[in-house]
Amino acid sequence: MLLAVTSCAPGGPAGKGFQMPPTPVEVAPVRSQTVRDQFHALGTIESEDNVQITSEVTGVVRSLPFAEGQPVQEGSMIALLDDREARAEADRAEAQRQLAAADFERAKKLAEKQLISARDLDDAQANMKVAEANATLARVHLEKTHIRAPFEGVVGRRLTSVGAWLKPGDPVTDLARLSSLRVAFSAPERLLGELRPGRVVEVRTPAWPDREFDGRVSVVDPIVDPVTRTVRMLARVPNRGGLLRPGLSADVSVTLASRDRALTIPDEAVFAEGSSNFVYVVKADSSVSRTVVQLGARDSSRVEITRGLSAGQTVVRTGHQKLFDGAHVMPVDLAAADASAKTGGR
Repeated sequence: MLLAVTSCAPGGPAGKGFQMPPTPVEVAPVRSQTVRDQFHALGTIESEDNVQITSEVTGVVRSLPFAEGQPVQEGSMIALLDDREARAEADRAEAQRQLAAADFERAKKLAEKQLISARDLDDAQANMKVAEANATLARVHLEKTHIRAPFEGVVGRRLTSVGAWLKPGDPVTDLARLSSLRVAFSAPERLLGELRPGRVVEVRTPAWPDREFDGRVSVVDPIVDPVTRTVRMLARVPNRGGLLRPGLSADVSVTLASRDRALTIPDEAVFAEGSSNFVYVVKADSSVSRTVVQLGARDSSRVEITRGLSAGQTVVRTGHQKLFDGAHVMPVDLAAADASAKTGGR
């Protein structure tokens, strides 16, 4: 029994002590990819043109020839008021204009023969101009009974009904231009020199979480808010597909700089001690080396490594809490396993 116990003790006849089994850890490769320095802000989507269509004259609504919530072209009829009185006034004014024009032509011929005085000719010309102005005024009044879309856009719901008595200022519907929208957001004063008109922005909204909309900074306010020390900005965003709507919230990302072939690793692979950051690098013999790294840009999932690693290396992604320099590990690449499972192992 004594010999058996001695042979199993560390350093016994076998010549080897007890060895810890390798620690299973999740690993990830050091990837080379494009990294962008971005500024993120919460903004609000606005329409460049958004008006409430109202009546300019008094009258009874005869028809509302538009479909609620549908696109309309510039100049499309929105509402038609009772125009019989206005049309009669326009016809009368036009007849008076024609009569005054004929009188003026006759006066010119008589003046050439010196049969009337210059004063009579001036009176005839003045009467013609007054008649022309009255005719123009009557046509304008008639046109205001035909309420039209001032620009191309999408109309809202009806705010009046056929047969309603409208006064100047009474609403008919809303109209918004949705082909191109703008996003209003604020940036801190320290970025004022970098956020210039023309900067590319990426916009996401909770209404379409899987879609990304590109745009460019168009307006930078000339005044910095003295209370918040921020500056208001506008970015124009083409509304392809008409998915965006004014009033939606927007997550705005502005690209400040871009670096190709930057080295990145998963964010959770990095652990800090004091003021230094470390990762465990998996070597060819499945042992790990504790390595100091310097960090660059980071997002919610990956972090840029500016010094300490090279492309093609493998780092411990999770499980480094149980490791020490020189420990042996059993690498498991869960990301690769998941990709293989999704493709059926092909």
